[in-house]
Amino acid sequence: MAGFRCIAIPGATAARWRATGRDDRCLALHRRVVDGPGFPCRHCLRLGEAGEEMLLGSYALPHPLGVYWTPSPIFLHARECERFAAEEVVAPIVLANPLVSVRSYDEAELCLYDLGAVAPGAEVAPLLERALADPRTRWVNIHTARPGCLLTAVEKL
Repeated sequence: MAGFRCIAIPGATAARWRATGRDDRCLALHRRVVDGPGFPCRHCLRLGEAGEEMLLGSYALPHPLGVYWTPSPIFLHARECERFAAEEVVAPIVLANPLVSVRSYDEAELCLYDLGAVAPGAEVAPLLERALADPRTRWVNIHTARPGCLLTAVEKL
């Protein structure tokens, strides 16, 4: 597979959310205690553990801009956590998700529909490899396939 990196939300965004209690739309964050599966933190890119407190808010995706731009609901650990920084590793929250959507965008930030695909998170590697190998691809976002929330952005190295 071509070199890649899963991109967590910026540390500054996580710190601002925790300090202010407000999301990217300046709305109050929702506090949730992990009581079942799910609760993927978009900063450390790991699932929250039973009993942990998570913050839920609206995140302004940096890409794609233009007609395909949309905010996304995301979870963030209420406590500090280390930002995910591994290279050539599919984020744990992607692998743990029962169904993900891989969405590719070109330099003009337009969706490359022919590269869009859905699979169980544990089977995402071939879809991601296909998207990253295509010379048209500039950005890739991986979302939960059912609710459509951003799990992680992916960049070519």
